[in-house]
This record gives sequence, C-alpha cells and structure tokens, in this order.
Amino acid sequence: MKTKVIFTAIVSALLLIVTAGDMPVLAAPAKSVKESPQQVITIRGRIVDAETNQPLVFAGITVQGSNISTVTNLDGEFTLKLPGTETGNLEFSFIGYKNRVMAIEEMKTNGQRNIIRLETALIPIREVVVKPLVPEEIIEQVIRRFDENYPGVANDMTGFYRETIRKNRSYISIGEALVEIFKAPYQNSLRWDAVRIYKGRKSNDVEKMDTVLFKLQGGPTTTLYLDVVKNPEMFLTREALTQYDLELSNIAMIDDRSNYVINFYQKPSITTPLYQGRLFIDIETYAVAQAEFAFNLENKELATSMFIRKKPVGMQVTPELTSYLVRFREQDGKWYFNHSRAEVKFKVDWKKKLFNTNYTTMSELAITDRTEEDVVRFSNKERIKPTDFFTEEVSAFADPDFWGDYNVIEPDQSIETAIRRLSRKVKFSDRKE
Repeated sequence: MKTKVIFTAIVSALLLIVTAGDMPVLAAPAKSVKESPQQVITIRGRIVDAETNQPLVFAGITVQGSNISTVTNLDGEFTLKLPGTETGNLEFSFIGYKNRVMAIEEMKTNGQRNIIRLETALIPIREVVVKPLVPEEIIEQVIRRFDENYPGVANDMTGFYRETIRKNRSYISIGEALVEIFKAPYQNSLRWDAVRIYKGRKSNDVEKMDTVLFKLQGGPTTTLYLDVVKNPEMFLTREALTQYDLELSNIAMIDDRSNYVINFYQKPSITTPLYQGRLFIDIETYAVAQAEFAFNLENKELATSMFIRKKPVGMQVTPELTSYLVRFREQDGKWYFNHSRAEVKFKVDWKKKLFNTNYTTMSELAITDRTEEDVVRFSNKERIKPTDFFTEEVSAFADPDFWGDYNVIEPDQSIETAIRRLSRKVKFSDRKE
C-alpha cells in the first residue's frame, strides 16, 4: 500500500486542474517555533564558477559545526541569516567543485553581495581503482548500508518550502512557508514523515489565467516523498532494480568527497513508465549523496492519465518534462535529508484555439535547521496531507517582520518581481495560536 501511495505522489506531482474560480484561503495550523528576539546578521552572496563566472544553481551553504544551512537559487544567489553572536566559518559546496571555507566575520553584512568563486575539483585516481566498478555491486552495497548510513532516531527539522506555477514565462501562483518536519527514523518503515506549516504566505492570479486554474496537490508532503532512501520503492530496492539497466558513468566531487555517478535507465522490455536518472554514491560509505531523475513520458496518453486528476471538457493536457532532485548532507557519520525539488512542465491545448499554452509547476523544500532533542511527532490534524492543496492551507502573505529572522531560499529575479507586483494587492497577516 505504501509503495502505491508514494509512486502515485511522485509520478503525478499531484496536480489537479479545475475550471477557474475563487480559491478559498484557510487558516494554517500554527505553532510557536523557536521565536527569537535576538539580533540577526544577514549575509547575501552569489556563488559562481571561478573560471566562467556562471552561477552555480542549488549550491550548498553551511555553517560549519552546526545544522544551519541553505541553498542558492536559480541565479546562484543566497541569503543566510544568523544570530548576531554567531562566529565560525561558512562552507560553500557544489557538485564537481572544491569546497570553500570562509570566516563569518570576513563576509560583508551591510547589504552588499559577497561573490564566492568555486574551483573545479580534480579526482584522485587512487580512490577510483581501489573500489568495485560494477554498478550492480555498488548499488548492492548502498542497500546493505541504509541502516548504517542514515539516522536511526527521529529528527525535528525546520525547512523553507516554495511552490510556484508559471503560465508560459509569467508566474500565476506563488506560495512559500516556514514548515516544521517530523523526520521519522529510516529504520522504521511504519513511521511516516510528516510536515506542518508554521507561517505561510501566498498569492494567486499574478496574471489572468484564461479559463483554467492549476492547483498543485500535496505541497511539502510531496517533496518529502522524494527522499529515495526513506522511500526506496522507486528504484533502490533489489526488486525495483530488476527493471533498470545500470551504468557507472563518472566520478564526481561533492563536499570534497568522491562519488560514483551511476546512470539508471528503464529496461526496454518494461512497458510500464518508470524513471531514469543518475545517483551520486559516496565512495567511502556507499551512501546516496544526491539523486537526479525524471519520469518516462514516452507513452503520452498513460503519462497524462497519471498526472492529471481533473480537467475541463475540451482541454488536452500533456506532460512535456519532469525533473526531480534530492540531496543529503553528511554530519557526524550520518546522512540527513537536506534539499528536494520537483518540476513538471505541461502543454495545454483547447479545442477551437489556435495556440497552446505551457504551464510549469515547481515545488522545493530546503532544510535550514534540525535537532534530535525533544522530538515529538505532531498530530495528524496538524500535518499537511497528500490530498491537501498548499495554496489553500496557507494564510495570505505574512507579516514581513516575521520572515526577517528566518532562512529562506532567495527568490530569483522573476519571482521577486512578481512578489513586488502582488504586494500592493494583498493584505499582510500573521496568524498565531
């Protein structure tokens, strides 16, 4: 039963299309989390390739020796907010690049952007030849070491979630929230992960949406399903792997650690649409450090039936592209869920209309802090369920003073522009218990 639910949740990106209408705004379950009146410092920056100056998208920023972290946006930019008393170092990382460490006191904090240049990493040959190079043997080691590599205790995580829908190049829905996550032990399959909203803000109809309204189902719950170690039924069980061809394609550096890069493809003999992508496997521990994958869309009719739950008569909706990403962070010998992202693009055709319209849905979750102390699973009535709509669960745009003390993913310029345009139309609110 669990396998079916997870497969449906990830494959479909849980999208529902209905005819246009007013969307209700419901109060989100609220909780008093880590309210902190202390002064904070804000560090802004941009991470780029040292040679080309091209932005590095989804690069990691971590406070060494702590659980505080964030990621860069599509422009390679980040904002990190720290207690005013915080000292120590920031560590910057990206796949295939050397990590860079900089002292917090060296960073500009007066609103100017720091430019962090990362250099490409050379792969030590000695690390390549001493390990097995048969991909099936590598994945077998991955499966055997799940319990060893991933935490056996529950974690209470703080995360930032953002959800957007674009019509062609224009945003028509933007929602984001500070969320609390109960991350169940990896060794206990009966205890599911859960997420609840603490503070949220949203707006819809940045531009008119013709006659349809896209609604993305599942919200941050769906991004938790992308944890391929907690939910290995997709392609990380021995049974699932019989449906895939594996290929060891490369060695890549992540956080100054060497990783096998294993490509996986659906076997030609398998007719049911599955996944294809690549896994980054840490050479020393055989832990999955990152997974990038997509859903097989060759059978358009079947793929459409799996993605679309409801649509108006006369409309044809075709999924054109899917892209999924999940990353883990190693700390004290264990690997923790750290970042996930799901993107799906659709083409919409109407009968009697000459031109089609493209829609893109994106949901992203970044863990900004975590603890293993005093972790208590919250009640079912508080959590966001797979059948819920995030944009119906968050309140209207929250008080900006609240967001000032919390780490979020910095918007890229197009989202930032859309939010500014909306700020004149919506009422700020801050719902508390």
